Amino acid sequence: MKSEELAAAEVGFAAAGWRAVNDLVKRGFDILASAIALVALSPVLLVCAIWIKHDSEGPVIFRQDRLTKNGRVFQMLKFRSMVQDAEKQGAGLFNYEGDPRVTRSGRFLRDHSLDELPQLLNILRGDMSVVGPRPCVVYELGDYATLNRRFKKRFEVTAGLTGYAQVQGRNELPWDEKADLDARYIDLYRRWGVALDAYIILKTVVGVFRHKDIYENKADDTLSDAEAAEQEQRRIIEMAHE
Repeated sequence: MKSEELAAAEVGFAAAGWRAVNDLVKRGFDILASAIALVALSPVLLVCAIWIKHDSEGPVIFRQDRLTKNGRVFQMLKFRSMVQDAEKQGAGLFNYEGDPRVTRSGRFLRDHSLDELPQLLNILRGDMSVVGPRPCVVYELGDYATLNRRFKKRFEVTAGLTGYAQVQGRNELPWDEKADLDARYIDLYRRWGVALDAYIILKTVVGVFRHKDIYENKADDTLSDAEAAEQEQRRIIEMAHE
């Protein structure tokens, strides 16, 4: 083997070793953090569950099929913050400010990101990580098998409770920007590892306390919620497959 080839192989092995160590540390942190958080926040979880149950009809936990690493489907858990069967009403998957489908308890939970807490169980089970691209609904981007390279890259890693795109703008960002930021996260993670995750977690905590970027923006304010959502859904799927 030529010296250049040997040097390249050594660099490749070193990079692979770096990634393996980081992935191991990342998973260890996920397990430890989610387990501790579930125990520490159990009184909060109980109060949220009781409030939801007394505030509106329907289950306390909302389950939804989402996509994680390599397009694997899993059931993501959330505290229900909307009326039952909300996906079949109004703006569907989209949530604009003033959405009438959001319950009284749900508005408070969303404003303080408490509706996401049941995902700690998803993290503990390995469906999600604390940090990674947010898991999209199975049909949100269209057929996973035919996604273009730009949108498919975000599925190279496990989905996250929070992510690089979320600390840059959360729901305020359009999907094309989210896809680019998710891809950027993957590239940066391969370089910086769990140090990047620590930075994102810190930024997330600050963002939660500031109640930032909770609702999505309409591209055209003259449209109803349902019309704006339908238009945006078509645009997203077209972008993801062009």
